[in-house]
Amino acid sequence: MSGPDLPAEPPVPTEPTEPGLRIARLVTELTAPAVLVTLLTVVVAWHGARGGVHGLAWGLLATVFASGIPFAYILGGVRRGRLTDHHVGVREQRRLPLLFGLASVAIGWALLAAFGAPRPLLALVAAGVVGLVVAVAVSHWWKMSIHTAVAAGAVAVLALTFGAPLLAAAPLPVLAGWSRVRLRAHTLPQVVVGGAVGGLVAGVVYATLG
Repeated sequence: MSGPDLPAEPPVPTEPTEPGLRIARLVTELTAPAVLVTLLTVVVAWHGARGGVHGLAWGLLATVFASGIPFAYILGGVRRGRLTDHHVGVREQRRLPLLFGLASVAIGWALLAAFGAPRPLLALVAAGVVGLVVAVAVSHWWKMSIHTAVAAGAVAVLALTFGAPLLAAAPLPVLAGWSRVRLRAHTLPQVVVGGAVGGLVAGVVYATLG
């Protein structure tokens, strides 16, 4: 004889089920560095080249080195099991992806400069190089949020490029930081420092070279 039927155990959730967590995950993906860098690079290139297909082509070329190649490296690391996730949530795993990204962006800047890319685009990519140098140094000891660093840097660059009205994008790093804290990927100090460092580095380098 078989024993009494037992109630089925609920399935183990593989994704956040609370509305707040689902929203935080969505915000984290939409404000991911690869996404923001791609959009910002194309916008700055298009504006720097005074619009048109020419500007779009510069933006796409820069994007290959600024976000495409580095993100492909991260995805490859995830598939091979060297990295836990595409946000590289483990601090000890960040050094190599950041160094690879730094090399890719630096090579991209050199090619853009050799081909005569618009000055604002060169300034933006240079800001990315400096930002990655800082990220590599800090990540050796501390898990600063690169999400908020890139988001704050994007706001600074947009404001410097298009004027004060673009400061309306200021909630962007706040939203990115909230999502990272909500998902327990970072602490509040890590997202605040990331935003401050990213905004400062991008603002100073872009304003100086642009």
